[in-house]
Amino acid sequence: MMKYLFLLLCLTSAITAQTKPNILFIFTDDWGWGDLSCHGHPYIKTPNIDRIAKEGTDFQRFTVASGVCSPSRAAVMTGHFPARHKIDGHFAWPDDNANRGMPDWLNPKAPLLPRMLQGAGYATAHFGKWHLANNMIPDSPLPSAYGYDEYGAFNCAGEQMPVHEDADNAVAFIEKSHAAEKPFFINLWMHEPHTPFHTVPKYRWRFKDLPEEDNIYASVLSHADDRIGEVLDKLDELGIADNTLVIFSSDNGPARASQPGKLALFHDTATGSGYGINAAKGVTGGRKGYKGALFEGGIGVPFLVRWPGKVAVGEIDETSLISAVDLLPTFCAIAGAELPKGYQPDGLNQLDVLMGKAKTKRQKPLFWKINAPWPAEGKKPDHWVGYVIVDQQWKLVTNKEGSYCELYDIAADPYEQNDLKDTQVDTVASLKQKLSQWKSELPTKADESCFSRHRK
Repeated sequence: MMKYLFLLLCLTSAITAQTKPNILFIFTDDWGWGDLSCHGHPYIKTPNIDRIAKEGTDFQRFTVASGVCSPSRAAVMTGHFPARHKIDGHFAWPDDNANRGMPDWLNPKAPLLPRMLQGAGYATAHFGKWHLANNMIPDSPLPSAYGYDEYGAFNCAGEQMPVHEDADNAVAFIEKSHAAEKPFFINLWMHEPHTPFHTVPKYRWRFKDLPEEDNIYASVLSHADDRIGEVLDKLDELGIADNTLVIFSSDNGPARASQPGKLALFHDTATGSGYGINAAKGVTGGRKGYKGALFEGGIGVPFLVRWPGKVAVGEIDETSLISAVDLLPTFCAIAGAELPKGYQPDGLNQLDVLMGKAKTKRQKPLFWKINAPWPAEGKKPDHWVGYVIVDQQWKLVTNKEGSYCELYDIAADPYEQNDLKDTQVDTVASLKQKLSQWKSELPTKADESCFSRHRK
C-alpha cells in the first residue's frame, strides 16, 4: 500500500511538472519601441518578433524601471524599484560605482525571481547579457549565485560568452529540460542593439541599399530576430509552444549619439570589437527622450506576450499600465511559486491583465530614480529628470533637487507634450507628497557586503 501511494505521489508530481507552463523572457538591450516592423519601422525587418505579436498581444503601455541597463535588470530580478537596492545607474568600475554611491553588484541574498522559480520545480537558465555586476569587477558573484542552474553570460565576472551564442545555448537548455520533463524558465538577455554593433556579412547584405549607419543598425537587429526565430522554432519542433509563455521586451529605450560624429570601431572588453554609437539609429515611435531619460522614450519599450490559449491573439492593448517590477509576482503566479515570507514586491501580479480578464486601474503607484544633471544639458534636453511618480493617468517628473517639476496626463498625452502643472495644482501636491514618502523609504547608503575589494 505504501509503495502504491509513493508511486502515485511521484506520478502526480511528474504530471504537475509537465503541465506547468514554461517561461521564456527575451530581454533585449536598447531596443527602441519603434525598432520593430510590426510597430511601423520603415526598413528594419523583424518577422520572428512580429510573429510573437501576431500570435499574442502587444501591450503598448509597458514601462521598465529605469532608462539605463543595470537598474532596469535589477527590477526584473527582485520585483523592487532598483533604488531600494541603491542601484541608480549602470555597474561600471568599482571606483565609478563608489563615486555614485552604488554597490558593485546586486546582492545575491536579495529576493530573486529565478530562485523562487527553482523552489517551484523549474529548471532555470540565463543566457546573454548580465550587467548586474560587470566584467571589470572580477570578484563579483557569478550568475550561478543568483538561482540559475545554467548560464552563459557577458558583462559579468569570469569567462564571457560570445554574444551570438545566446540562442544556441537557449535551444540546448530547452531540449535538456524537455527531455527531463521539467518546466523551464529562461532569461534570454540579448546584446542587440547595444554598442558595439557586431555585424555579420550575411546580415549586412540583407540591407545593402541602405546608408552605412542604417545598414549596420538594421543588420544587427535582423541577426537578433533570426536567433529569436531559432528558439521559437525549437518550441514548435518539440510541441511545447502552446505550454510556453514567451515575452519580448527591452531594458530601456534606444541609444543615440548626443551629437553627430564619425562612424568608428571600438573594442569592448566584454563583447569584442564593433561599431560605435554613431551607428545607433533606434527610434522611440514618437515618444519623448531616449536611453537614459525618464520620459517615455527612455522607459516605454516593446512588450509582446504570446501564450497560446491564454493570451489573446493579434490584440493591441493601449491602456493596461504594466511595469517591469510586475514580472516577478506575475511569473511566480504563473509558475505556482510562493513569494518568500515577509517579501513585499513593488510590482503587482498582472496575470489577469495578460490574459485579458482585467481592465482595472493600477492599484499601486510607480516610482523612478536616476542620477540626472540639472539644469538640462544642451545636447540632451530631455535627460534632466531625476525622480518620477506615475499614479493612475498622472505622471509627475522632477529634477533631482525637487525644485522644478512637470505634470502629464499620459493616458491622454503619451508623448508628454502638454505640461499641466499650472492647472492641476492639487494633483501636483498629492503626487509630490507620495514621492516624498517613497524617498524617505530608500536606503541612504549602499550595502557594503556588495563592495568589490578593488575599490580604492
